[in-house]
Amino acid sequence: MITSPTWRDKRYAVLGLARSGAATVRALVASGAEVTAWDSNAAARAAVSGATIANPEEIDLAGFDGLVVSPGVPINRHPVAAKARAAGVPIIGDIELFAQARAGLPAHKLVGITGTNGKSTTTALIHHLLETAGMPARLGGNIGKPILGEEPLPEGGVYVLELSSYQIDLTASLDCDVAILLNITPDHLDRYAGFEDYAASKARLFAMQSPDHAAIIGIGDSASADIARSLSARGEHLTKIAPGICMDQSCWPSLQGPHNAQNALAAIDACKVLGVDDATIDRGLASFKGLPHRMERVGTRGGVAFVNDSKATNPDSTAPALAAFDRIHWILGGQAKTDDLDACAPSFGHVARAYTIGEAGPRFAAILKPLMSVEESGTLAAAVNSAAANAVAGETVLLSPACASFDQFRDFEDRGDQFRALVGALV
Repeated sequence: MITSPTWRDKRYAVLGLARSGAATVRALVASGAEVTAWDSNAAARAAVSGATIANPEEIDLAGFDGLVVSPGVPINRHPVAAKARAAGVPIIGDIELFAQARAGLPAHKLVGITGTNGKSTTTALIHHLLETAGMPARLGGNIGKPILGEEPLPEGGVYVLELSSYQIDLTASLDCDVAILLNITPDHLDRYAGFEDYAASKARLFAMQSPDHAAIIGIGDSASADIARSLSARGEHLTKIAPGICMDQSCWPSLQGPHNAQNALAAIDACKVLGVDDATIDRGLASFKGLPHRMERVGTRGGVAFVNDSKATNPDSTAPALAAFDRIHWILGGQAKTDDLDACAPSFGHVARAYTIGEAGPRFAAILKPLMSVEESGTLAAAVNSAAANAVAGETVLLSPACASFDQFRDFEDRGDQFRALVGALV
């Protein structure tokens, strides 16, 4: 694990003992800190050792050096946040602790990736390109294992962190050698006063960064373009990625569609800053396998490709998948986050037929029926079987629901896993 003498003899309260919280407690205790830990789950509390078990909401926080909360704790409205602020206690996350520990780690570089969409793919791609180049690399943040639970990299290594806005909100001193912003579209607005505050959270990644470190920003939306303009004084240390750049993606089987061209460009630029040569980058782009549930090709039957994009839980996330294929049998629906599919409309012409499922099925069917052939399938199984029967060679059956999954599934992973199993069971 990653430890630091910085934390020795300091006092921390840790709220939330899932993977990152449990790793945080272990790292702090191993570093000689005094830790008070709490989770509403009794089993999670029982698994903790070396810490005092007490609820930060019920104890005096005066004198604590930090309240470490899970990114899932809504600090805009959770009562513990107001209590910590009143006591003058910083509210931080495990990424801030990692930032504090960096000075004691072997010399390394750090890449931070944020954005509303595409950050997991871009993070995994950068990690893959670095490993292809033979560079020690570690994946963390909002993807993979908790960063404090990982072993430190040897000298010359690169930490590659996916950073959600929630994690950035809990971080004050993370100076990325390469900071990447892919895009900003409305999301998580229950945690912010409005879209402007959400965008400002993303911008803080660059505010924490030394101005002579590399900033890479996609400028396909106005909020991201505004952030790029605010950093124009950085000159050669600022790279802007414009939308619509044509690239030959034919050799990148897991990076199809214009959105993945943008993700790939960000990864390429980052790896060039880190010293990876062009030939190695090309080799890594071709061998990248992609991530589960993100435009994941799960099978081919009779020349029909079946693609699992279950991670697309809102229309903005689905739109790139619709743009990536020419003739699509589109499975969509679930627990809707919006009342419309406007973000997807530019690629409706790619849809041969739509198959609606879940709570949003009837509403989305009503939207789409004037525009295309629609079947109200109701369930994922019915949709897969019908789409498989209707699709012909050269077409794609695409699960890209534009909705949350909780009406019919445990989570988006469960939905994607069931889609994979249904495709595997086709005769």
